[in-house]
Amino acid sequence: MTAQPAFDLIFRNALLRSSATPVDIGVRGGRIAAVGPRLACEAVEIDVGGRLALPGFVDTHIHLDKACLLDRCGHEHGGVAQAIRAVAGMKKDFTIEDVYARGARVLERAIVHGTTRMRTHVEIDPRIGLRGFEAVKALKRDYAWAIDLSLCVFPQEGLTNDPGSEELLIQALRDGGETIGGCPYTDTDPNAHLARIFDLAQEFDVDVDLHLDFDLDPSWWHLDEVCRQTEQRNYQGRVAIGHATKLSALPPARLKAAITQLAKAGVAVTVLPATDLYLMGREATHDAPRGLTLAHRLVDGGVRCSVATNNVLNPFTPFGDASLLRMANFYANVAHASVADFGTCLDLVTELPARLMNLADYGVEVGNPADLVVLDTQDSRFAIAELPDIMMGFKNGRQTFERARPTLFKPPN
Repeated sequence: MTAQPAFDLIFRNALLRSSATPVDIGVRGGRIAAVGPRLACEAVEIDVGGRLALPGFVDTHIHLDKACLLDRCGHEHGGVAQAIRAVAGMKKDFTIEDVYARGARVLERAIVHGTTRMRTHVEIDPRIGLRGFEAVKALKRDYAWAIDLSLCVFPQEGLTNDPGSEELLIQALRDGGETIGGCPYTDTDPNAHLARIFDLAQEFDVDVDLHLDFDLDPSWWHLDEVCRQTEQRNYQGRVAIGHATKLSALPPARLKAAITQLAKAGVAVTVLPATDLYLMGREATHDAPRGLTLAHRLVDGGVRCSVATNNVLNPFTPFGDASLLRMANFYANVAHASVADFGTCLDLVTELPARLMNLADYGVEVGNPADLVVLDTQDSRFAIAELPDIMMGFKNGRQTFERARPTLFKPPN
């Protein structure tokens, strides 16, 4: 064995995606201090048994403030506009305590499904004020023991056409908002909406994460303006767009050009399978389009991408358990991903979203936080294919959850 200084904890026999055989991971002071075979040291030991250890899943796009609303929905579920109207009608009555309770319900599901980093979008406008923001700030504080929660503040129902929203956005950015979002397709002046969002991003030195091009009509879009603003302001690598379902409606030549444009501008794309599939093509009587942008193909073209949750149990998505592994499996199935693409599909909920969020301390590497989740598989190729149970999780070297393996009770012979 290789002698090492004292560790607080050693994970024995952990299979990493980067290693052909299991290794040991030494933890000191909540951070990874060594990775290698047969580390020799007196410390608390956890034998992973050759199972796959990941640095945790990364959810770049979720809405904790409007989750778990199905019991309040008295409308017929329809497209994007109907979902926006339905939530707009409810959120004026949201309280801090209500948002906190619903958000905590989803956050706890995400934690036990292995998510260790998350960016939640938080609506800011005169109807909700800063109540949702205050609730999610409290969730960030109270669940820091298990997950790093980052707040993206944004106006869902417009900006230039919604007096009072900008002042509230500024207040939120001054009080802990870490990213700014936008929704230009709900604004009467989409380009002015985008310009102002980028102005505020530069003023507060925060990244941009937009809801964009959320339909299946490729005859117009706001992608060109987003790329132009990104390059003009030298914001390459700091801008992401969510949904971008119009990309799924492009013929091959136009899609190739769009991929080149996104890669050149350094604009990332987040695909939200559950919502995009639920809301797109609902008017079709037959042969309904999927409306799902192929993130793994964009990655092949040099675009930084992620697959994320978006909404859970509300008018936008009346499904969900906040499991990113399930979402990646769902995406791979619907996107016709081949077995050779399964590694990229796992990347779309781990390394790639970490890069999209510019997380410099993500990964099972010396010096990084000891954030680990253990999957019940001994072959990383099957993580997407068979949806293995997520057995246990650790944040900064402290265990956050454990899931017992199921027991079969066979009849006696």
